[in-house]
Amino acid sequence: MITQFIQIVLLSLIALSLRASAWSPAPGTGLARHRSTTRLMAEEEDDDEATSFVESRHSGYNVLGTELSCCCSNVGGSGIGTGFYRNGFCATGDMDLGRHTVCIRATDEFLAYSKSVGNDLSTPMPQYNFPGLNEGDIWCLCAQRWAQAYNAGKAPRLFLQSTHEKTLDYIPLEILKVFAIDADEASAVIDKLNLQRDHLNELMSKSGAEDDDSFQ
Repeated sequence: MITQFIQIVLLSLIALSLRASAWSPAPGTGLARHRSTTRLMAEEEDDDEATSFVESRHSGYNVLGTELSCCCSNVGGSGIGTGFYRNGFCATGDMDLGRHTVCIRATDEFLAYSKSVGNDLSTPMPQYNFPGLNEGDIWCLCAQRWAQAYNAGKAPRLFLQSTHEKTLDYIPLEILKVFAIDADEASAVIDKLNLQRDHLNELMSKSGAEDDDSFQ
């Protein structure tokens, strides 16, 4: 029974850590290098914020495979939470066709670019519970909008631990790492998972040896 329990826990931890097992960016990694080798599949969408306010739901997991952290529960002091569900998390679901999954920190450069391509994130829209963004505000951006900005060289920086795992359907983790504001924290999370995995591997080995002895 104990052996079976350890196996279940081990498999769960391995699944969580596999996505980012090679966390540290390679020396010399940068935007120019990635742009020259990868063109993201960005698609045009309807207005990024044209979604109705609905009740919050389970937040899910981030791109590292761990529990999704809050992105921002009070955007620009407005009292409004970010995300499709306006609960502060970049959670997503069947109703979120735009996939508001990337937790970004807005800059004036990015906001100007976004407006130039038809996605005005600066102007408040009370009817959609959208406060309008300014430099430094934290917001859940559509994954394809981030990819579009990346392809144009205007992608904002982001928080990996608050970026939903569905983002990986549009953007590779290796590219997200380059723009990570919380790179050091995320690296520590991965290191902890790896230590737990090694510890459980050790327990499994001991348990297996004890089982073999019991049959002798």
